[in-house]
Amino acid sequence: MRLRSLDAFRGLTMAGMVIVNNPGDWSTVYAPLLHAEWHGWTPTDLIFPWFLFIMGVAIAQGDRAWASTTAIVRRGGTLVAIGLFMAGYPHFVIERWRIPGVLFRLGLCYIAAALIWRVCVTTDARRTLTRTLAAAAACLVGYWALLAFVAPPGGVAGDLTADGNLGAWLDRAVFGTHLWKQTWDPEGLLSTLSAVGTTLCGVAAGVWMRRLRPASGATGLMVAGLAGIALGLAWSALVPINKSLWTSAYAVFTAGTAAVALAALHQALDDRRASVTALRLSEPLVAMGRNALLLFVVSGLVAKTLILWPVEADGIRLSAQQWVYTRMFQPLATPKVASLAYALANLALLYVLLAWLHRRQWYWRA
Repeated sequence: MRLRSLDAFRGLTMAGMVIVNNPGDWSTVYAPLLHAEWHGWTPTDLIFPWFLFIMGVAIAQGDRAWASTTAIVRRGGTLVAIGLFMAGYPHFVIERWRIPGVLFRLGLCYIAAALIWRVCVTTDARRTLTRTLAAAAACLVGYWALLAFVAPPGGVAGDLTADGNLGAWLDRAVFGTHLWKQTWDPEGLLSTLSAVGTTLCGVAAGVWMRRLRPASGATGLMVAGLAGIALGLAWSALVPINKSLWTSAYAVFTAGTAAVALAALHQALDDRRASVTALRLSEPLVAMGRNALLLFVVSGLVAKTLILWPVEADGIRLSAQQWVYTRMFQPLATPKVASLAYALANLALLYVLLAWLHRRQWYWRA
């Protein structure tokens, strides 16, 4: 049975992504809509791990355990390929082509989590849940141990700086300078191990909701989420919460917040006694959630196109994005409000497309 709460949660996460990624002016943005500079977190730092958690729940809710290895690798590889296309668009200059990225990580995490799920799943739901959580713990503890105790060549163990950590060294060795910051990347290879742990936490949540507690799963999921938040905060005493490094403390903490959010939506939308008002209010989120990949790709390509499309105005050369913002939004409000209004307008226009597709039940699957 498809969970309305899961579609709504995915839509909420995607809406947050569009708003965060498309301000009118990056110099005038409300602090909660920016990533933490390094250690610590903001609401924006919840978006990516929430999507990985959701992907994990979807794996357990579907029939991925019975999908062939070829089908799993093909789907994950498609996500990676789309990500590489978006990174190169529109000029596709090899020297400046970033290889790791959001879809790159999503594809790798999907392949790893779906294959691990095939190994973990049994006819005994409790055993399946235990195995899945053990796999998640192995990823998270293993990554923490690598960061804390293994020194990169020429470096020191436990270095958590952007350029000095073990993951940055590995990315430079594998990708050269094809990275976000030339010398490091927040979606690098080594930290994907911890991101797989995030995804497996979602798989475990999906097992709980589908196989163990299909009718009353919200309460148990809420308790587990609160426990994850507490564990992540406790773990941060050893290794800080850090999105760019995707530290194990960050992975557990954000998985806990995702479980709490999903539990609340599950209680509100999947219960037979769910109110008509709640169902109606969730419909826009469901429309965005059912076409999440399309929303991600279209929003990214439109944003890039507007930034790279030059416009002459009053003898000044602007990007199309700057022209729209300065002419239509900046005069209307204070800088931060105008910047947020531009992002919300961006989301509203994209929603019109997705709502139209949703009414026709047209969805893009990788």
